[in-house]
Amino acid sequence: MGPGDLSAALAPLPREVDPRVLVGRETFDDAGVFRLSDDLALVQTVDFFAPIVDDPYRFGRVAAANALSDVYAMGGTPLTALNIVAFPEGTLPLTVLTEILRGGQDAVHEAGARLVGGHTVTDPELKYGLAVTGTVHPDRILSNAGARPGDRLVLTKPIGTGILATAGKRGLLDPEHEERVYRTMCTLNAEASAAAVALGARCATDVTGFGLLGHARHIARASDVRLLVEIDAVPVLPGAREALAAGCATGGAERNEAWVTDDVDWADVGPDERALLTDPQTSGGLLVALAPGDVAAFLARVPDAVVIGEVEAPMPGPRLRLR
Repeated sequence: MGPGDLSAALAPLPREVDPRVLVGRETFDDAGVFRLSDDLALVQTVDFFAPIVDDPYRFGRVAAANALSDVYAMGGTPLTALNIVAFPEGTLPLTVLTEILRGGQDAVHEAGARLVGGHTVTDPELKYGLAVTGTVHPDRILSNAGARPGDRLVLTKPIGTGILATAGKRGLLDPEHEERVYRTMCTLNAEASAAAVALGARCATDVTGFGLLGHARHIARASDVRLLVEIDAVPVLPGAREALAAGCATGGAERNEAWVTDDVDWADVGPDERALLTDPQTSGGLLVALAPGDVAAFLARVPDAVVIGEVEAPMPGPRLRLR
């Protein structure tokens, strides 16, 4: 569901008021956080979607990495996961389901967590994902409300997965580019999360369905700051620009752009850059706000990470400044 419709659906619901709820839905963070004790809190999330790759095993692995990422984005450690499956019974062989579940299990085990069950329904459209539970120390939570003016914005994976997945569905994706985007989506955000926590960071989000600018907007609003994003510094997956030129922009990007547009200074931003910056990502990287003195140490631990901008004091006008 697009972020605009989701916001409208949630708006009439009363806010949860409980001191144990450390992070709820109000800031559109990546997962909920519930305090159990002074030094322990639960991190809970759920994510599932239709296939974005044809190979069942790869689909399962990507979907699991995507769900696990929400726990990492909060600075947490995944503990357990539950499968969520909608399967077109009688249409696809059960071996397809087995391979999806095997891929998901392998990703969960790579994260050091365990699959403890799940739930299945029959559905004309195949869907798969997980509900993941993790833990975090209440004083070391990463949230989208912790950015401070002067922080540097660091992105840990290149963008463009939505465009490339669309190209793959249309048979327009070069095999080399297909392998690269698959490896990117399967890479867990565990090391990036651990590095951010170790350096004392307080703000992070994972870049997924709302696109880079959608998740940056969450940070800007929740932290009451303005973000500067250097467009040329944003890493883009190989083949994404070519796929965009071939007409592989996504409908999700259009919805994301419409949702963020009032908070973005679009001056001198061309249509291709708009499409890339709002492209819905699957199992994207973390967008982390770091104190300037911690950037070098973070980049040394997370080699693919790139500085793409900085956090500024709030100003009248758009929350996101593109340059």
